[in-house]
Amino acid sequence: MLIDAQGNFCGMLSGGCLEGDLVERARSVLATGHAEIAAYELGADDELWGLGVGCDGTMRVLLQPLLAADGYEPFASISRAMAGREPAGVATVIRSDVPAVHAGASLVVSQSGHRSFGMDAATAAAVAAEIEGLAATRAVVVDTDAGRYELLYAWISPSPALLVLGAGLDSEPLIRFATELGWSCTVADHRSAYLEGRAYGDGVTTYCCPANELGENVDLAAFDMAIVMSHHLVSDRGYLAQLAEVPVGYVGLLGPPGRRDRLLAELGAAAKKLEGRLRGPAGIQLGGRGPGPIALEIVAEMQAYLSRRP
Repeated sequence: MLIDAQGNFCGMLSGGCLEGDLVERARSVLATGHAEIAAYELGADDELWGLGVGCDGTMRVLLQPLLAADGYEPFASISRAMAGREPAGVATVIRSDVPAVHAGASLVVSQSGHRSFGMDAATAAAVAAEIEGLAATRAVVVDTDAGRYELLYAWISPSPALLVLGAGLDSEPLIRFATELGWSCTVADHRSAYLEGRAYGDGVTTYCCPANELGENVDLAAFDMAIVMSHHLVSDRGYLAQLAEVPVGYVGLLGPPGRRDRLLAELGAAAKKLEGRLRGPAGIQLGGRGPGPIALEIVAEMQAYLSRRP
């Protein structure tokens, strides 16, 4: 959750119950420049005098200042990792009784190296050694001669990348659902009028090129998922032939089973390379008709695929 000095915020940590209190606490954190932990004991929450959440349990929230003088780090480095294609991790000190190590100090680690914020070189090296090889969120306790500090290590996965092959009207709701989920979206079509007539919103990349030249304009291996929906037989065949040669884990195809079988037959030996990856007709059958419900079915199947990946 990101909170600015005026009390505006983006994201949420509860159903709206704690956000108001966090905004008030954030004001003092921004004023002092020092991280703080806000603890909420919800197990004995009173309906009248408490928050009235009824969720039970405990939440501990680290409020970490992101200041212009520091380049808004480590948030800027985390954002770059999410927008890129290289996995990364961030280790943040959440408790410490070591005088030289303060809560909020962070280390962002990627294959290209690491950057530390609020840590001296020795502490950064020690933290890097503690989290080496970790690929899941977990707490890490570090004991030193000067005392003990606790890290929260979080694995940062790049945003899922979706390639939509076909810019028909039915691509618009699909892109809306995907961008709402935070996916990085790219649309390609050989018809410029289709691309120019769509309202995809900011952040969506578009390419206009012949279907058989797609791989010359787009790095197909950079995508996690692709959906073939040009409604043009020759183009769809060209798209599938190129996707067969790259490790895109989910390849969706619009159209009835008969059309799918015809395209696979025409692909010949290349069709074998799509086995286990091709979903056609794409989507989980939820019911409903028209572009919106169909887009929902496709995105639901993609989300299920993403949740099953290692």
